[in-house]
Amino acid sequence: MGIRVLRYFLAVAREGSLTNAANFLHVTQPTLSRQIRDLETELGQKLFTRGSRSMNLTAEGMILRKRAEEILSIVDKTEAEFSSMEHSISGDIYIGGGETDAVKLIAQIARDLRESYPGIRYHLYSGNSQDVTERLDKGFLDFGILIQPANIEKYDYINIPAKDTWGVIMRKDSPLSAQNTIRKKDLLNNPCFAPTFLSHRQGNVV
Repeated sequence: MGIRVLRYFLAVAREGSLTNAANFLHVTQPTLSRQIRDLETELGQKLFTRGSRSMNLTAEGMILRKRAEEILSIVDKTEAEFSSMEHSISGDIYIGGGETDAVKLIAQIARDLRESYPGIRYHLYSGNSQDVTERLDKGFLDFGILIQPANIEKYDYINIPAKDTWGVIMRKDSPLSAQNTIRKKDLLNNPCFAPTFLSHRQGNVV
């Protein structure tokens, strides 16, 4: 199983058909089809269900997609690190974070650094605390932005002086719409959609 074959596999998984994937990869469809069949034979698993015009991942294919993305992420990062070994400051920085206003601070810093060091490239990954810490542990990220509460005991971290502000959206005929302010206890007996965390604490960079 080679790196090229994994890229072929991910292209088919993403495009959903051999024709589209072959056009994207600039290879012939028979060549791509043979590579996918050889990969399935090598692994002893069926990776796609094949329709007349589409190809969909099987459960085994979904597992391979996750692993292939992780492998290629490390490969791309390693190649970028070695290609940037020059006297000038350059390279790739991989950042993970959730949906928090603190990302604006990172974006501003990245913009300022980019002006001084145009050789630096930034890659952003969006996920919850568990996703970000898992990628940190595997070496896929250089640092992450987490919203407390989060388990950060094993990391070096700094507090970001930023707070997220949450609002409540409701129907006009809701009893809460007549109130000037809404407290947390006002929401207790009302069904609502909300993120898995609602915190106004400071964020952390780890």
